[in-house]
Amino acid sequence: MILRICFITLFLTIFSTAPAIAGIDQRINEAVAPYTDAFSAVIFTAIPIAGVPFPLIVLWLVAAAAGFTVYLGFVNIRRFRLALKITRGDYDGPADKGEVSHFQALTAALSGTVGLGNIAGVAVAIGIGGPGATFWMILAGLLGMSSKFVECTLAVKYRHISAAGVVSGGPMYYLKQGFERRGLGSLGAVLAAVFAVFCVGGSFGGGNMFQVNQAFQQVYAVTGGEHSIFAGRGWLFGLLMASVVALVIIGGIKSIAQVTSRLVPFMCGIYLAAAVVIIGVHWADIPAAFLAILDGAFSPQGIEGGIIGVLIQGFRRAAFSNEAGLGSAPIAHAAVRTNEPVTEGLVALLEPFVDTVIVCTATALVIVITGTYATPRLDGVAMTSAAFATVIDWFPVILSLAVVLFAFSTLISWSYYGLKAWTYLFGESKAADLSYKLLFCTATVIGATMSLGKVVDFSDAAIFAMSLPNIIGLYLMAPEVKRDLQSFVSRVGRGEIVDRRVALDRTGQG
Repeated sequence: MILRICFITLFLTIFSTAPAIAGIDQRINEAVAPYTDAFSAVIFTAIPIAGVPFPLIVLWLVAAAAGFTVYLGFVNIRRFRLALKITRGDYDGPADKGEVSHFQALTAALSGTVGLGNIAGVAVAIGIGGPGATFWMILAGLLGMSSKFVECTLAVKYRHISAAGVVSGGPMYYLKQGFERRGLGSLGAVLAAVFAVFCVGGSFGGGNMFQVNQAFQQVYAVTGGEHSIFAGRGWLFGLLMASVVALVIIGGIKSIAQVTSRLVPFMCGIYLAAAVVIIGVHWADIPAAFLAILDGAFSPQGIEGGIIGVLIQGFRRAAFSNEAGLGSAPIAHAAVRTNEPVTEGLVALLEPFVDTVIVCTATALVIVITGTYATPRLDGVAMTSAAFATVIDWFPVILSLAVVLFAFSTLISWSYYGLKAWTYLFGESKAADLSYKLLFCTATVIGATMSLGKVVDFSDAAIFAMSLPNIIGLYLMAPEVKRDLQSFVSRVGRGEIVDRRVALDRTGQG
């Protein structure tokens, strides 16, 4: 009750002062610009390859994903069926520790990755790199499944469960404890703290203000632009979003998981259903679309940098979309109910598959099959919207709903990521919990009201900077993950870990 009163008081305060916020954004941008530009320049340092700048941070992520795929014997492909069975709950045990089911942990993490990158980011990649970028995007997504497996296995293995049963996990914990086991405690503590700081920064910007700002812009345009009810009232939209977010995040990961387990399938279902309609209408053009994708991937015409240029665009979009290797998703996956860390690693590898291989590919196919990518002056979400509108003229309304749902799901997931990083830094107390949630909801209102270009630039850089300490830890601890995987698979093969459904069938109870 006290927590709710605090949130209501906060919102009433913002409501009364919101009109005065206008104009502050320019001063904030000017104040932080020198620091943001310097930080972003370091994180997104690029090297020219075939005349095309290739961000080293993307190379860092993709190289790790490829390395883990080979090292773990193509776990992303060979253990895919096993991952589906675990997600379905086939190996759940009544004594398993944790807060949420395998499926709920997966949807909670997916809600943080499936978003605007799937709608606008894919269009950007195809607009620059042509249809061939789709092929490399899918390949990067498949490789990213292995990175997710490693980091989420470690998140469960090194998680902390309080006396009340509350789970805290993620790179902060496996970096600190994993390095301690190897006599590198000081280095691990530094890397864990650096990761936590970047995660908090990313949660306020890219995981919050950017999301609500883009959702507001889409709703503003669809509801009449200058004649919209939200014209000049961005704060009102932000207040509404913050209120709903507050209702969800007050309950913690269990509440978040309950919402995302319903919301993620629903919003993905709406979006994919519309994509299937478009593809179905153009069914005769499907072979030509796939031919354009394959031809563009290996013999692109008119694309700067040729094959390398197309590859870079595809890899970049996949890295930005599925977040494999960044260390964000393991925070949600750590809360799963299981006594076998490897099981959640296997479930987690489905995340890049859904995000990149399914949702991003659906977007790409619609854009390619309708030929919208060749239309001048269309970019990002406008290109995607136009592609769908070729068959469904009222699709911009559906897209607005999708954008709002994607933004909302990203908000609640990143609130949890940021909260766990915040409490790692400041202690797991009610005061730390409340202070973060108040700040997060305030940022939601501000994000819809202001144009915080430089602040969001800093946040984007912070999110990708999370991968620097995280992947260092993954490389160090990959051998123990491999041993755990081999142990689990062998025990399943010997029947020591029994499929619950099979066991029920054998006893005649299924």
